[in-house]
Amino acid sequence: MNFKKTLLAAIMSSTVFMAGCSDSDSSNSNDAPNVDTPAQSAAQGESKNAWFNQGANAVAAAANNAPNIQTAKNVILFVGDGMGVSTTTAARILEGQQRGETGEENNLAWDTFPYVALAKTYNTDQQTPDSAGTMTAMMTGVKSDAGVIGVDEDVERSECNTVAGNELVSAVSLAEIAGKATGVVSTARITHATPAATYAVSPERGWEDDAEIAESNDDGHNTAGCEDIASQLVSYDYGDGIDVILGGGLRHFIPQDDGGRREDGRDLTQLWVDGAAENTTRAFVSDKAGLQGVNLEQTDQLMGLFTSSHMSYEADRDDAEEPSLTEMTEAAIDMLSKDDDGFVLVVESGRIDHGHHAGNAYRALTDAIEFSDAVKAALAKVDLDETLVMVTADHSHVFTIAGYPKRGNPILGKVVGVDDQVAVGADNMPYTTVGYMNGPGASNPANNDARGAGRIDLSEVDTQAEGFYQESLVPRGSETHAGEDVGIYAAGPWAHLAQGTLEQNMIFHIINKATGLVELADAALAD
Repeated sequence: MNFKKTLLAAIMSSTVFMAGCSDSDSSNSNDAPNVDTPAQSAAQGESKNAWFNQGANAVAAAANNAPNIQTAKNVILFVGDGMGVSTTTAARILEGQQRGETGEENNLAWDTFPYVALAKTYNTDQQTPDSAGTMTAMMTGVKSDAGVIGVDEDVERSECNTVAGNELVSAVSLAEIAGKATGVVSTARITHATPAATYAVSPERGWEDDAEIAESNDDGHNTAGCEDIASQLVSYDYGDGIDVILGGGLRHFIPQDDGGRREDGRDLTQLWVDGAAENTTRAFVSDKAGLQGVNLEQTDQLMGLFTSSHMSYEADRDDAEEPSLTEMTEAAIDMLSKDDDGFVLVVESGRIDHGHHAGNAYRALTDAIEFSDAVKAALAKVDLDETLVMVTADHSHVFTIAGYPKRGNPILGKVVGVDDQVAVGADNMPYTTVGYMNGPGASNPANNDARGAGRIDLSEVDTQAEGFYQESLVPRGSETHAGEDVGIYAAGPWAHLAQGTLEQNMIFHIINKATGLVELADAALAD
């Protein structure tokens, strides 16, 4: 015992000494978060080093976490499309820097969740996945092929005659059968792969409207008997139908004569409104003013399609015309919370993915920051004692954070070392902290024009500009997904099941364990 006390005293003395005497690493004590020290440990007193105290406090807080094993009344699944770990890190830093901080110490909404796991994202036929197969895994509990929605791996992509017997049921559909309220929110087209996997069954993610099915038929695929994804949303007949639908993609719901893509001449938005069950009030809106004007208390079901295709990047959004992801999330929760049986809500930040595909980190990261704001808004509206909240991604991107920039260096800037010198490569030209393995930035990052062989000199280029294309190694018109694991961040009932490295389809099974959706749906069907 005396030996242990002596050892602990030595540790504490060491941290005090380092805090008071280290010139080369003084930023650790000056810039560390100001935290309350815990009660004196082993009668040795507290350290003067804030990093030591921060760590001690974090462990003390974690030790007090008690798993909540109550049945979850509500579930919110947040999906940052393409939001790999490097995206989370870079967005965290950028958000902090936008507030005038160094950035690294900042936390996004989910960074403080008590439980974290990793998800293996591969599809059953692809090492690096796509969103259709990955979201199908999260929604149904079954891993599947790339490019297919709501069906298992025994289908052939784009072949309708292989679907029968391979259909899957999503958590949203189970919730509807069980009598819960449901919602789907996305900044992408609501018929795009990720949101579509909450309600649709299709051997081809591209069949967002009937015109696209016709094109596949002309290409020789068997399309007989398949319904396009937009039509499936409107004809969706589980329970009383999805209660809140907010996102983009209006063109897939309206006829070509009205500026849409539908060849069948149907206005699916009007059909949706007219298809309301008896004593059910449905409202359709197409802009922010319309959303704000809806009396949520007196509206039973709400559809909002705010753009023809995907909604705008947060950096480009017209606040007078388009609601933000945060505003859509708040409206959805306000609507769904009226149901005494609880709700299941899926919220996707779809354009993080698109910013990365464009090789434009600024737009990808600012959308990730807005995604964090939406999570914060949700947390302010729900009770975590009865609501399971999970934040994850469907896949990652070939997006990297590299070099040796000093702490607080602009995350979108050129690498500047602790010696305040701009770092250069072997070609004697500067390079940025963030970049891509492949993508449009292999051309001129300043304007996306072809630059030929070799890099360009970025010395006079503003790499933090909204339109800058980060450098990439392999030239491609669109940057690709990546295959590494993504994070799962969880809070609320049964959130402690998010631990370790999991197959991605486990997300459905955690939701089911927390809510008993399968059992509730079976009981409802039996009645």
